[in-house]
Amino acid sequence: MLQKDLVSIHDLTAADVAALFALAARMKARPAEFRTALSGKVLAMIFEKSSTRTRVSFGAGMTQLGGAAQFLSSRDIQLGRGEPIADTARVLSRYVNGIMARTFAHDTVLQLARHATVPVVNGLTDLLHPCQALTDYFTMSEKFGKLASLKLAYVGDGNNMAHSLMYGGPKCSVHVAIATPEGYEPDATVTANARADAAMAGTALLLTHSKEEAVEGAHVVYTDVWASMGQEAEQPKRVRDFAGWTVTNELLARAHPDAVFMHCLPAHRGEEVAAEVCDGPRSVIFDEAENRLHVQKAILATLMGRL
Repeated sequence: MLQKDLVSIHDLTAADVAALFALAARMKARPAEFRTALSGKVLAMIFEKSSTRTRVSFGAGMTQLGGAAQFLSSRDIQLGRGEPIADTARVLSRYVNGIMARTFAHDTVLQLARHATVPVVNGLTDLLHPCQALTDYFTMSEKFGKLASLKLAYVGDGNNMAHSLMYGGPKCSVHVAIATPEGYEPDATVTANARADAAMAGTALLLTHSKEEAVEGAHVVYTDVWASMGQEAEQPKRVRDFAGWTVTNELLARAHPDAVFMHCLPAHRGEEVAAEVCDGPRSVIFDEAENRLHVQKAILATLMGRL
């Protein structure tokens, strides 16, 4: 059973993830059966970072489960500035049944979870993006009919997306390969935790500076933008440093013959991925985007349905 909050996939068990995926599949197939699952419940949605998929999928998900969502931007509340994060967590806990936060600092979500008495869901931080990674593995299970012993290759920046995919692999019995340019490796603590998880699960975790090595035989080839939100000033340097790291059809040809292409979006065609890959027959990027709705509904129903 899930803990009170969903902050990191590292905190979940393989059984937790399997239960979420089973519920998400039922919700996707038979949405009418869950229209009152969160009747009368309210989700506070805190956004320090703007978003299309996160805002709409969580908002729509709450509505489809019979509840309501309140959008709180950085202009609406003084999170950590006009009021301590702990106080915000305590106050919101008196008003709502759950909190979803999309923030810059990972510590913000940790503090919200520590002080809130209602469930807190990590909608994204600079360190982790658990809801997206869970969605990606759920989508992978749909496409291949299983997860065990498959391989996912991530090509690009060792960012929050890479971190959560690293954490997700062992929970899903998936082998993970992460290829980054030198100087853009994943966080050392996350890497150590993910290696320990992989050792316990019997899965492989490869970190390399060779995108060709990572992609070889992979069932999923995954990439993300080279400069994440908040790194716009680094964009020119990153474009230079990531030269030659575009996911092309030539690179995809090294993957498994049935391999699919994934991207968490938004995608910059011509930078991290070639347009013919992003919009090609192997791309499942919009299936991923849809599945954010179903997986997050399963998360919300599991956490908030207990109250």
